[in-house]
Amino acid sequence: MNDMSAPRRDKPWMFRTYAGHSTASESNKLYRSNLAKGQTGLSIAFDLPTQTGYDCDHILSRGEVGKVGVPVSHLGDMRALFDGIPIAEMNTSMTINATAVWLMALYIAAAEEQGAPRAKLQGTTQNDIIKEYLSRGSYVFPPTQSLRLTQDLILFTTKECPKFNPMNVCSYHLQEAGATPSQELAYALATAVAILDGVKAAGMPEEDFAQVVGRISFFVNAGMRFVTELCKMRAFAELWEEITRERYGVKDEKLRRFRYGVQVNSLGLTEQQPENNVYRILIEMLAVVLSKNARARAVQLPAWNEALGLPRPFDQQWSLRMQQIMAYETDLLEYGDIFDGNPEIARKVAELKAEAMAELKKIEELGGAAAAVEIGYMKGKLVEANTARLESIEAGEQIVVGVNKFTGGEPSPLASGDDQIMVVPEHVEAEQISRLKAWREARDQKAAQAAIEELARAAKEGRNMVEPSIAAAKAGVTTGEWGNVLRGVFGEYRAPTGVSSTARQVGGALDAVRGEVERVSQKLGKRAKFLVGKPGLDGHSNGAEQIAVRARDAGFDVIYAGIRSTPAELVEAAKKEGAHCIGLSILSGSHVTLAHEVIKLMKQEGVEAPLVVGGIIPPADEKLLREAGVAAVYTPKNYDLNAIMTDLAHIIEKAAV
Repeated sequence: MNDMSAPRRDKPWMFRTYAGHSTASESNKLYRSNLAKGQTGLSIAFDLPTQTGYDCDHILSRGEVGKVGVPVSHLGDMRALFDGIPIAEMNTSMTINATAVWLMALYIAAAEEQGAPRAKLQGTTQNDIIKEYLSRGSYVFPPTQSLRLTQDLILFTTKECPKFNPMNVCSYHLQEAGATPSQELAYALATAVAILDGVKAAGMPEEDFAQVVGRISFFVNAGMRFVTELCKMRAFAELWEEITRERYGVKDEKLRRFRYGVQVNSLGLTEQQPENNVYRILIEMLAVVLSKNARARAVQLPAWNEALGLPRPFDQQWSLRMQQIMAYETDLLEYGDIFDGNPEIARKVAELKAEAMAELKKIEELGGAAAAVEIGYMKGKLVEANTARLESIEAGEQIVVGVNKFTGGEPSPLASGDDQIMVVPEHVEAEQISRLKAWREARDQKAAQAAIEELARAAKEGRNMVEPSIAAAKAGVTTGEWGNVLRGVFGEYRAPTGVSSTARQVGGALDAVRGEVERVSQKLGKRAKFLVGKPGLDGHSNGAEQIAVRARDAGFDVIYAGIRSTPAELVEAAKKEGAHCIGLSILSGSHVTLAHEVIKLMKQEGVEAPLVVGGIIPPADEKLLREAGVAAVYTPKNYDLNAIMTDLAHIIEKAAV
């Protein structure tokens, strides 16, 4: 006879959707809609000006406002973002790093306006600045000063917001930058160690320090190598338990638990045959939910069409339903860990732990995570690993269905039509600037100035920056003003690019490309010179770095200064260096605005080099760019870097005729 009694089920992980775009009010509508569909936590995406401490009317913000997230310029925007959403009842994840102290200050100020006490606030600020220098690029200040801000938020929340996770050690973007599983383990754990060592050195009592350890969470990535990724999560859990017990002497087992949220891999999503991405996302999710002893506490999934552009509400809903079906329709949550005792799993976990510990030892010998960032060690390793990954795809050694194998097939009805992705209207930026100006005019100017001066004093005197930031938020200070104060005290920083000046590839398929570059260079009478530029605030430099590496390997003279240049700076560099071609890498959706600005300035300065643009660029925008005079447009479907290099040589040759 069947046992009809209902088995005990574990509570599901938290369902999140990473979202935010256009304006605070539009994002608020999206959040409320997603919550109504069964989402159980908010995950806020902020736009690039907000992430890097600029107001929307700054020159570097041009074209970036509301594109990759929601603009939050002041307390009024934070109010609008949570209109009708009770902050005291919400678990809110904020993907914010360099300006984490400021956004948390705005969040607390908005919560207190709703009558929500600080002690009730639940959620996470990412607040992981180390990975910004390595992969995502949304840093502002030098490492030492940035780590001080990270520590300030940890110390503040421990006392004031004990339910809030003040730091989410983020290895997600490390994998997006090419990290191997053992590198992802090592670099994330090295970051956590650097932060905890700093907090402990501040003289915190042992009992309070154990609570800090218990509030540190992680945000990880899961790729397509399913067994390896599952073992990576088990290795993470075991290594964290060992570090917290042995290095920090945390006695309470609960405070030693590895707590993590996950967004599965976006790097592997393909523009070709994008419907295949649904299966990829599902398989990647399995790696972080199947093993109970290393199960994610929160999961957010990309949409199937993110390689094409900004997903629509339906696309996000589809990914949310994937989680809900796994949690509620299967029997997964009725069982213990189904991998315990498996010899293959145990062997792979041990292998990953050994590799990660060896890399951790190397980082410690260099002086820790901050030192390894400043000398470019970790960044160089990531660029090297990403280069190897791309080369294996180009060579067909790593199969990607629809890209380098099984490329034929029927056209996808899902990816046709004019409304296959969401497009942020161009008027959003002008309207946000207008609201910002109105906010500045309406506030109490004396109160705002007094708050700004107090911020500066706190920064100079080494005081905790959170409480002065909350006071500034309530006084109407803006994101850009907060950023300017700290830039004035701490200075700004440009991280190493990780791009070596020496060629990596020798022989093979690149020989033919080198021959073409050499032929064109001889025709020019000098080495063909290629400027790789990252205009605006887009810090995702992985693609630009790989283009720069391959261009050097191919024989080009390459100019690459890293992220965050104005169009004027790039045009000036091209004129000064005599560049034969300018390449813009833009993944933030601001490609049309920034390319038009570069073209205008090139004409004004008499720079006649051809311009090429790469990024996540919809077909309609590609048409606009070509009509404006862009010589070539490259998107994720152009994975063959040697083909791009040959193309660039021919573009330079044609322009020289």
